[in-house]
Amino acid sequence: MYFFYLDESGTRDPQVSGTDAHGKIFVKDYIYVLLAIGLHESRWAAFDQEIADTKLALRARLLKQKSVELPSLADCEVKSTGLRLGKAAGQKGYNKFLHHLDAAERKMLADLFYSQIEKHHMRIFATIIDKRFLKPETTPEFMHNKAYELTLERIEHFMAEYHYKQRALVVMDDLQKQLNSAVAMKHARFQREGNANLKFAHIVEYPFFTDSKLSNGVQLADLCAYNVHRVFKTEDFTYPYFARTLPSFYRSLKSAGGKIDGLKIWPDASPLAAIAREKCWNPTQQKKDSPPTDGELDVGLGLPKHLSISSLQGSTQRKEP
Repeated sequence: MYFFYLDESGTRDPQVSGTDAHGKIFVKDYIYVLLAIGLHESRWAAFDQEIADTKLALRARLLKQKSVELPSLADCEVKSTGLRLGKAAGQKGYNKFLHHLDAAERKMLADLFYSQIEKHHMRIFATIIDKRFLKPETTPEFMHNKAYELTLERIEHFMAEYHYKQRALVVMDDLQKQLNSAVAMKHARFQREGNANLKFAHIVEYPFFTDSKLSNGVQLADLCAYNVHRVFKTEDFTYPYFARTLPSFYRSLKSAGGKIDGLKIWPDASPLAAIAREKCWNPTQQKKDSPPTDGELDVGLGLPKHLSISSLQGSTQRKEP
């Protein structure tokens, strides 16, 4: 069994411009990303345990050194916005756990998450919606559902090619009741009938919708989704966290030229598809952009010795009061 954790980056507003109260036109974000990351069930316990142990060690340190109380592991959620922006209390996106960590601790935690991808042989799939080329009547629900369909297609291709005896289960961030229901109904139809392109023979059950606070897999998908959103919005594919994960995107053995089959840009008229082919599909560019990995999480991070992953985990076991 494979678990596929899904999360999004960008807004579900399909409009690329708006008008403010003074009649002035402003530009909206035109990139929407839905990303999935696959983990085999046999790897789940080790993946979850290492991250949970580190969070609990940091939680204990915050209580001891800064008198910051976090009632449970669910209060130690890792979100891309919290890692990057450090919102203050009262601001939208404020994360008490990440806010009180110092920069070295936040970087160490981010690197721990990203290290799990290679360590547990995870595979990444993403659909990028270029809103500039959507039809005017496109609704948020249609856009999200289309991204889900295209992502699910790539998961099915991966399972059929590499793990045809296995099954796949989708775990998604709990968004909105109406949107969840729409996704679930479309998912069920795909299971019964397939879509215009293929049958979904390896996808089982309805999607499981969970609060991202309770799932390290969804939190990892959130981090990766932001990276994809960032590089396609800025068209700067040298962003280190994206370059680090690029080798883990699904590639079919049937494809040539370094094609990344796990990456889909839609609509097809978007110029981002050509940019992706130039920047991502070229094996030489991939090799150049991907930083070397030596297997040690805290090498080269500039962290004090006491902030290594191993020292944190050695002081705390996964037990909550």
